Amino acid sequence: MSGLVNALVILAVIALVVTRQLRPRKVATERRFWLLPAVLAVLALRDPQLIDPAHRAEAIGLLAASVLTVLAMGCVWGWTVRLWRSEDGTVWARGTKATMAAWVGMMVLRLGWYGLGTALHVHQSSSALLLSLGGLLLVRSLVVNWRTQHLEHPQHVAA
Repeated sequence: MSGLVNALVILAVIALVVTRQLRPRKVATERRFWLLPAVLAVLALRDPQLIDPAHRAEAIGLLAASVLTVLAMGCVWGWTVRLWRSEDGTVWARGTKATMAAWVGMMVLRLGWYGLGTALHVHQSSSALLLSLGGLLLVRSLVVNWRTQHLEHPQHVAA
C-alpha cells in the first residue's frame, strides 16, 4: 500500500478515535474491539518496506522500541478514560483532559522515535505507524474492558 494511502488511513482512524473519546458513549465489552487493530496490523505487516533492508538491525530496534512505547501509552490511555455505571447498569466512558494529554504525549514520543530513526538514516515506512496505532487501540481497549469488568455495580456502592 502506498504511503499516501497509509497516511490517509492513519488520519481517518485518529480522527475517528479522538472524536469518539470526547463524547460519552456506552462501553460494549462484547463487541469485537480487536478487529480494527487486527486490520491495521495486517495492513502494516504486508508492507515489504516495514524494515529498512539497508539498516536492518537499527530498523528492527526502532520498530520494536516505538511499538513497545506506544503499547505502554495505550495502557496509560486506557487508565485515563473516565468510566461510570448508569442506574440501568450500563457502563459509560468518556475521555478526560488526561486522555488528551496521553494522546499528545504519545505523539511526542512517536516523533522522538521518528527523529532518532532519521538521525540514524533509517528509512521509516508509514506502515510502522499503522502497526503502532493498531497496538495502541488494542491495548487501550483491553484496559478499558478490564476496568469495566471490575467496575462496581450501583447496588454495591456504599451509601
